[in-house]
Amino acid sequence: MKLQPDKSNGLTINAYGAGWIEVNGQKFSHSLTVNSLPGSTPDKWEVSRFEDLKSTDFDILSTCGAELVIFGSGQRLRFPQPAWLRSLVELGIGLETMDTPAACRTYNILASEGRKVVVALLLEP
Repeated sequence: MKLQPDKSNGLTINAYGAGWIEVNGQKFSHSLTVNSLPGSTPDKWEVSRFEDLKSTDFDILSTCGAELVIFGSGQRLRFPQPAWLRSLVELGIGLETMDTPAACRTYNILASEGRKVVVALLLEP
């Protein structure tokens, strides 16, 4: 699906499909994080399956300077274990979980509003 977000100074998710996501015109076929802060680049998220997630995967997200983390759990909605989110909770960083397509759309809306948001997108093979 092609997306048409409002103008943003940060990264924008342009499109997504089964097994890929396009950020600022660059196509990715692995899990990644996208940060709305100016000067950020998409980063590979070293997660390939929901079953392999652990707390350290979410600890990394607590250092991104975001006020909100959106977790795109893949093609279907799956919630992370509460213990995995301890570092986010301790810092007062909010977390929303949704399927990856919804996470892409929500990220674009919040980023276009100037919010400090990072999205962690799980792309499973």
